Amino acid sequence: MASISSLGIGSGLDLNGLLDQLEAAEQKQLEPIVAQQASYQAKISAYGTLEGALNSFQEAVDKLGDPALYQSLSSSVEGEGISASASELASPGRYDVEVTRLARAQSLASDGFDARDSELGAGTLSLTVGGEDVSISLSQEDSTLEGLRDAINDAEAGVSASIINTGDADNPYRLVLSSDKTGAEASISAVSFVPDDAADTELQAKLAFDISSPDPDDTGAGMHQSVAGEDAALTVNGIAITSASNSVEGAIEGVDLTLTDVGETTVKVEYNNLALREAVSGFVDSYNELKDTMGTLTSFDAESGASGELLGDATLRSIESRLRGTLSGGVAQGDFRTLSDIGITLQLDGTLELDDERLDEVISSERGDLADFFTGGEDGVGLADSLDDTLGAILDDGGLLDNATSGLETRMESLDRQYERTEQSIDATVERYRSQFGQLDSMIASMNQTSSYLTQQFDALNAQLNQ
Repeated sequence: MASISSLGIGSGLDLNGLLDQLEAAEQKQLEPIVAQQASYQAKISAYGTLEGALNSFQEAVDKLGDPALYQSLSSSVEGEGISASASELASPGRYDVEVTRLARAQSLASDGFDARDSELGAGTLSLTVGGEDVSISLSQEDSTLEGLRDAINDAEAGVSASIINTGDADNPYRLVLSSDKTGAEASISAVSFVPDDAADTELQAKLAFDISSPDPDDTGAGMHQSVAGEDAALTVNGIAITSASNSVEGAIEGVDLTLTDVGETTVKVEYNNLALREAVSGFVDSYNELKDTMGTLTSFDAESGASGELLGDATLRSIESRLRGTLSGGVAQGDFRTLSDIGITLQLDGTLELDDERLDEVISSERGDLADFFTGGEDGVGLADSLDDTLGAILDDGGLLDNATSGLETRMESLDRQYERTEQSIDATVERYRSQFGQLDSMIASMNQTSSYLTQQFDALNAQLNQ
């Protein structure tokens, strides 16, 4: 008998619909697995959230564990004309600074030329800059005022060249040479131009300069000094200091001064209390944010029945217990033994509360003891060290979080395999149903054909008997 390609055609029954219902019933075997996978994935994600909060707290702990924090300095300036920045080499103190002269870069100007692109003639320009001799060749093709300017700038000789227009009716264009650095020693001490055409003495005269001449600022023929290169002059607590630059290093040990104007100012170098206070308050805030994260992950709403992903989780309880134990345990040495000694108290709900006034008092008058409490000093173990060990046991590879996450990932892999096996079993069962329904359809179709044939025969027999 020919096979039936679509269920129900032969029998007239809705075998496809029945097969779909059976398949849907079989698929329900996957629902507990999917639910378990979603639960594990939610916990893995929750562990990731917890890890992020723990990492933030660890960063706050690391700041307090750095001895440099307690030695950090800041500088302030009373007055105008100076800015200051202190490094770790500075010492606290007050410094009266008087600036009488700013450092300046030298500038030379040539006699006038009638055009920017007029022919000058080939030759060699010689410069002495900061005691170093430089020779610059000018070819016939580039022998214009602009070409000479570009050749000087391309030489990178510590000199910048430009052209200015004075607006004079005759010969308004002048070549200006400026030292790239401030200070007398960086100045241009000599300029000379030797033309290839020995008869051309006019250009030679216009580009001649000697700082040792009786009056280098003379504005007559040749180059003259329009701005003299000068060193900055200042006093620090009455001690005279000169600097080739307006950025002065070493006048105050560990403090860089930037001079912007003449005048009197006061530079104060003090311990950076603000940075230390922010580090301690950041420690408190970070821990409280961690506690808030833990509270969210373990929350339970009695009305809705909704709960956090880590409600009742043993790993989180262990982490919370270890951190609380380390914080309440304090340190074994020094004048400060517990957090409450420096103005931080552990509340009943597990959060930390900061007494701002007590902390300010400790920072201003007991800074060294505060440093020993967190860093342990030279030989002890500070609270930051203890917390770092505790957090390491939690966050490092092989730690509490890593082991908990790895365990869930292993279970997820097992569930993936179980899901695949169950899905294959369902597919096999549905195929078996499909085959059985196909056989049923064929059998009923055959029976229907036989019934139809017999009906026809009986009808024909009845018709003969009634004749």
